[in-house]
Amino acid sequence: MMTDIEKGTAGQPFEDFLKEQGEYEAATEFAVKRVLAFQLAAIMKEQNISKVEMAKRLETSRSQLDRLLDPTNDAVTLSMLTRAAHAVGRRIKLELQ
Repeated sequence: MMTDIEKGTAGQPFEDFLKEQGEYEAATEFAVKRVLAFQLAAIMKEQNISKVEMAKRLETSRSQLDRLLDPTNDAVTLSMLTRAAHAVGRRIKLELQ
């Protein structure tokens, strides 16, 4: 069964779809947390920082660090993210748009 597809159009942007469904904010928050967790893990690997060492730098437990590095755990504070960034020589940059 063939359906006619209008050539040259890609349809509605996914961002618009999420907004219509009322899921845009939640999806954006989830994506930001995932990116930060992956970036932090990559920096730790790049600098050869073990989880034990990172936990010491943050003056926290290894389990708390695991929660921070878990891309699906969104219960991480801005304070903890800032401390983690400083522990690896980086900073957090936030802006309102």
